[in-house]
This record gives sequence, structure tokens and C-alpha cells, in this order.
Amino acid sequence: MKLRQYQRAIDESNIVSKTDINGVITFVNDEFCKISGYTKEELIGSPHSIVRHPDVPAENFKRLWETILNKKIHKGLIKNKTKDGRAIYLNTTIIPILDDDNNIEEFVAIRHDVTEMIELNERLTRTQNDLKDLNSLLWQKVSGKTKKLLELNRELEERIALEVAKNEEKTRLMFQQSRLANMGEMLANISHQWRQPLNELSINLYKLKQSAIEPSKQFMEVYEHSKAVIKGMSSIIDNFRNFFTSNGDDEKFSIKEAIDDATLMLENTFKNESIELNIDIEDDFSIIGRKNELAQVFINLFSNSKDAFLQNNIANRVVNVKAYVQNDTNKQIKYAIITIADNAGGVETSLIENLFDPYFTTKHPSVGTGLGLYITRRIVSKLQGQISVTNSNGGACFEIKIPLSGDDDE
Repeated sequence: MKLRQYQRAIDESNIVSKTDINGVITFVNDEFCKISGYTKEELIGSPHSIVRHPDVPAENFKRLWETILNKKIHKGLIKNKTKDGRAIYLNTTIIPILDDDNNIEEFVAIRHDVTEMIELNERLTRTQNDLKDLNSLLWQKVSGKTKKLLELNRELEERIALEVAKNEEKTRLMFQQSRLANMGEMLANISHQWRQPLNELSINLYKLKQSAIEPSKQFMEVYEHSKAVIKGMSSIIDNFRNFFTSNGDDEKFSIKEAIDDATLMLENTFKNESIELNIDIEDDFSIIGRKNELAQVFINLFSNSKDAFLQNNIANRVVNVKAYVQNDTNKQIKYAIITIADNAGGVETSLIENLFDPYFTTKHPSVGTGLGLYITRRIVSKLQGQISVTNSNGGACFEIKIPLSGDDDE
């Protein structure tokens, strides 16, 4: 039932088509017909080149086919032609569908119409070119007074470029804020759905303890650990919800306590995956913020290491955590430096620049959402700190730099 609802949601919000391995159309949705101007009867059974725009070089489609016939996903901007000859621009993702023998069965294409945005950019470009032509003409006519006019023109061009950049940034931020708002609403719903099962689990755990006449030491250890895990899960739910609503008060807390909380949450997972976790904290120092949020930072980074070990089939799995104080003599400030380093293969150099962007992930979609490191950076920024990543010793090393509270500076 849910699968049909998902299919309906995709079908009604995207432009979808399917072709066989020879590029012959086998399915189109209503949105495809609406934007192309063709009926389903005209499209199904026809080659997909029916909507190909003649301006697009043949080599572009050659590269596209090479990609999808190699069972890889193609993503890109494609210019198509409607039945009445209009040009349309579509952000396109083409996915090869494989059968049980890993042979290509068909291709599914999902598109979004970005024609309006492309045409707007083209109009802006033409406007800029017109302005440049006008500036050149003015310069020729008033060559005797060029110095002042050239300076004025330069300022005008800078203003235009600045306004164009501002508009592009506003569009990007609006899109990002919209997605974050949706994510906040979704997390609030998840929080509501998870709260009752966690409460019931706590009650059942307490009843289980009460039913034990003489609980053993091992029983009590498991009982206390289970209570701590339930409490930690509840705190994580609050952290995610508060992240989008800015609720909660700051407090002074020990960095070691935040690391210990994160370790407790992942202790059994690391043990089951044979991951060695080494923690080296020189001094127990404190910062001002929310302990549960910083613990979530460590959980995110530890979990990323765990996923990288599994993804890269690393046999000897080690995560080293170090924390120490660093003095900045120029600014007369003390910083807590925390490094989390693994030997899981590291991060591809070309991806490091985008690693902390929202919805950017190097994992399979079934494993990662692209929000973990984005939220991590946001939490560290709220602590007036910075986070960076480098590759070293066969793995990734994340460094967190946070200013210490006043009492620790003495």
C-alpha cells in the first residue's frame, strides 16, 4: 500500500518515462505528456529521440548511452523539443533497471522542468551583454571624458554582478530552508512516534527487574546499560527536535562526559563489528553548550567510521580519539582540540569541499541521508568552534576546535 503511495507521489511530482534497452518508449506519465505536447499513444512505441532537440550535439547522447549501458546512473541537464517545436530544459536522472541476472531490463528516467530558470538566466545574460554593448558605445562617444565614465561603468557592472549573485544565493537558501523545514516536521513526527515505545520499553525493563527475585551482577549490568541506552535514545530524539526549534538551555559540561555518552550508545555496535575504540584525553576540561548535542557529534563521526569500515571491507578496524588543550598566544584563548581518526580508507579528495553540505553523502542512499555531517558542523558552530577533515594514515581524521569556557582558562 505504501509503495503505491510512494509511486503515486513520484508520478505526480516528476516527469517519468521508461524505455527498453533500445531506447523505445514503453511508459510515460501524464506529466511527460503535458510538458511534451504528445499523447501517450504517440509516445509509447516511438524512439525517445522523438523529443530530442536538434541543437544538442550527437556526442552528448553518445556519452549518455555509454554511461547507462555500463549500468551506471546518468544525471544531467538535457534540452528537449516539444511537439510544437518549443525548447524545454529538464534536470534528468536515468537509471538502468537490472534483472536477476544483472542484465539491463529497461531504463527509467525521472525529470524536473527547469526551463523557466534556464530562460531567466539566458535573459540575464542577454541583459548583461546589452549593458556591455551600451557601455562600449558610451565610451566611444565620450572618449574625451572616459576616466569618470569608465569608473561609473565599472561600479555598475559590479553592482549587477553582486545583485545576480545575491539572487542566486537567495534562491539556494530558500530551497535549503524549505528542505530543512520539511526535515524538522518529519523529525517532530518521528519523535512523537518513538516516544511511546521508549516509555513502554522502560516500563517493561523495570518490570523485568522487579520480577527477578535475586538479580545477578551480570543481570544488573545489562539492566543499567539498557536504561542508559534508552535514556540516550530519548536524548538524541530531543536533540534532533531541538536542533530545528532552538529549544533548550546551555550548560557547562565535560568533554569527556560527552565522549563517554557517545561511546555508551555505540559500545555494543563497535563490539559486534570488531572495531577497536581508543580514547586518549589529556585533561578533563569543560565547555559551555549542550552536552547531548556534542555527544551527537561524536555518535555521527563514530557511525561514519563504522559505515566506512563495512563499505571498504576493512579487516583491522581502529578508531582513535584524542582530546587536548591548545593555547593561542596571539588571541590569548585556550581551545579544546578533539581528533577522531580511523583507518577506513579516507575521503576522496575531490569530495572533501562538499562533505559538510546538506544532503551530500558518499554513502548508498539506503545508508546515508547527507544530513549527519551537516548537523555536526552546525552543532560545532553553535559552540563557536570549527570542524575540518583531512586524510592521514590510511583513513579520515576529523578535527574539532572549540574555545574553552572562562573557568578553564585560569
